[in-house]
Amino acid sequence: MRWRGQQIGEVDTNALPGLERIDGLVRSVTTPEFAGITFHEVVSRSALNHVPGASAMPFAWTINPYRGCTHACAYCFARGTHEYLDLDGGHDFDSQIIVKTNVAEVLRRELAATSWQHEHVALGTNTDPYQRAEGRYRLMPEIISTLAASGTPFSILTKGTLIRRDLPLLHAAAEEVPVDLSFSIAVFDDALQRSIEPGTPTAAARLDAVRAAADAGFAVTVFLMPVLPHLADSVPALDDALGRIKAAGARRVIYGALHLRPGVKPWFMQWLERQHPELVSSYLGLYPGQSAVAPKGYRTWLAKRVRPLLRVHGLDGSDEDELPMRASRPGPVRTTGPASTTAAPALF
Repeated sequence: MRWRGQQIGEVDTNALPGLERIDGLVRSVTTPEFAGITFHEVVSRSALNHVPGASAMPFAWTINPYRGCTHACAYCFARGTHEYLDLDGGHDFDSQIIVKTNVAEVLRRELAATSWQHEHVALGTNTDPYQRAEGRYRLMPEIISTLAASGTPFSILTKGTLIRRDLPLLHAAAEEVPVDLSFSIAVFDDALQRSIEPGTPTAAARLDAVRAAADAGFAVTVFLMPVLPHLADSVPALDDALGRIKAAGARRVIYGALHLRPGVKPWFMQWLERQHPELVSSYLGLYPGQSAVAPKGYRTWLAKRVRPLLRVHGLDGSDEDELPMRASRPGPVRTTGPASTTAAPALF
C-alpha cells in the first residue's frame, strides 16, 4: 500500500483540533489498508515511562510504542489518555493513533545510562503493542532485542496475534533475561466479541497464539478480564472460557470484573445503550455515579463461580485483587527455557 504523508509545515484544513499538542509530530499518514485510521508519527523524547510509587501496579516501568488503539474495545481503560491531546476518548482513541517511530533508539540510550537498575519493564499495560499497526511499523522486534541486550527483564500483555511473528526472537531473548508472555481474552462469544471489541482478533485466533507461545516454551498467563456482568459471567460461559484456555496450553489465569473509570464510562455506556439497553439499569446499579469498580459483593460472587472452575480445569489462577503490590513482587522464576515472572495486570 502507498502511504500518504501530511508534512508538518503544510496547511491541512481537515486537521483535528489538538494535533498541535502532539510533541515531536513528524507527519500524519493514512492508507486504504486501515480505512478511517490516521497514524500520527512522532519523534519521542523518552521510551521508558515511570509508574508512580503510589500505584498499585506490580512494576515500576512501562513502554508504550503506541497511543490509541485500533482494537476499539468499548471498555478500554486507556481511553482517557487521549484527552491529554485534546482528542476524545471515543472515536479518536480508536482512529487517531500516535506512533513513536524512534522508540527503540531512545530506549537503547536510556538503558545504557549508568543509573538504570535493570528493573522489570512491562509492555501492553496501556495500549496494545501488537495492535494491527505493528504489522506496518515493526517497532517491537527492536524493542525486544534492546531490552534483552541490556539485561532488562520484561513482560508483554497483548490481545494481538501478531506476537507470533516475534516468538523466535522472544525465545532467544528469554535465554538472556526473564520474559513473561500474557494474553488478554475477555470475550469468548464471537457475536459479543465483534460488538464490544470490533478491532481484535477472535478468541479462537488468540487461543491459537497462546498455543504457539506455550509450544515455544513459555508459561503463558491468560487474563480473563474484564468479566462483563450479565454478559459473560454465567457458569456455562466461564466454564467454556476456562476449558478453552486450558486446552490452548496456558498455565495461569487472572480474572477480574469490569472496571469503568471516568474516562471510559461514557463510551461504554453508549455502547451498552445501543447493544443491550435492557442492561443499562443493572450497570448503573453496579457502577453508580463515579464508581469505577464493581462492588465487593459482586466480586466475591464472581470469585465463588470462577475458583471451582479453575480447579476443575487444572489451572493456576487468581483474582486481580490478589496480585502482589510492587513492594512485595516476587523475583523472576526461571523455567526450562523461557523465563516466567509474575504477570502484569491487564489495563486495556
